[in-house]
This record gives sequence, C-alpha cells and structure tokens, in this order.
Amino acid sequence: MEDNVSTKVTQYEKFVNEVLRKDLQKVLERRDDIYKQLADYLQLKTTVEKLQDADVIKEGLKTKIDLGCNFYVQANIPDASRIYILVGFGFFVEFTLPEALKFIDKKVQQLTSQSEKLSKDSAQIKANIKLVYEGLRELQNLQKDVVDERDRPVW
Repeated sequence: MEDNVSTKVTQYEKFVNEVLRKDLQKVLERRDDIYKQLADYLQLKTTVEKLQDADVIKEGLKTKIDLGCNFYVQANIPDASRIYILVGFGFFVEFTLPEALKFIDKKVQQLTSQSEKLSKDSAQIKANIKLVYEGLRELQNLQKDVVDERDRPVW
C-alpha cells in the first residue's frame, strides 16, 4: 500500500513539474509577448496623434532614423499624411492617419482580450497546480502546519 502511494505521489509530482509548470510558463510568455505588442501599438497611437496635432502633413517631417546598432541618419519625409503599419505575417498596410488610429484601436481591443484570456488561463493552471498539491498532501496524510506565504490574504 505504501509503495502504491509513493508511486502515485511521484506520478503527480512529475505531472505538475513536466506538464502544468511548462504550460504555465508558455502561457505567461505568450501573455508577455502580447503585452509588448500592446505597448508598441499604444506608443504608435501616441505618435500618430502627435503627427495629426502638429500639422506636419503640409510641411513635411524631419526626423532621425535608426539604421541599426544606434547608427542614426537624418530623414526628410515630404508627405506624412500616410503611414505603413505592420499588420501581421510580415505584411505592411498603408493607412491615412485617421485610418491608422481606427486600426490601432481595434488592434488594442483584440490584444487586450487575448491578454485577458491568457490571464484567465494562467489562473486556471495555477489553480490546477494547487489542487494537485492539495491532493498530494491528502494522499500523504500531511498536516498543513506550515503557512505558505502565497496563501496569505492580500488585504
């Protein structure tokens, strides 16, 4: 009987470490990628709004472009009424500034909903890990004498 319990405990611990923790890591990495994309789109939105407010469409725009390795060159953009935005899979689409703002708003909504879903998924995986640990505790007839720091209330 004790040998059977020990085998089950080992199997559950292996499941937690090899499956659930790796799934949690993948979900959190994907969510971090989405947060980075979201920050990039919000920064682009701010830039487009500043371009609209500055009236550079008529005058043109002088800027510095990073060619790589922090090597900058000056650039003159005679027509700043249109911009190209990477929409995915390596494709760029030409937008007017108002169209770009509409696209950015929709993309931000999409990325926000994806990040919320991934947050829910990570919470579910964390709950599954905790459930397996509680099952292991019961299986081994251990008392919960040690208070885990993560179990303390936030408020």
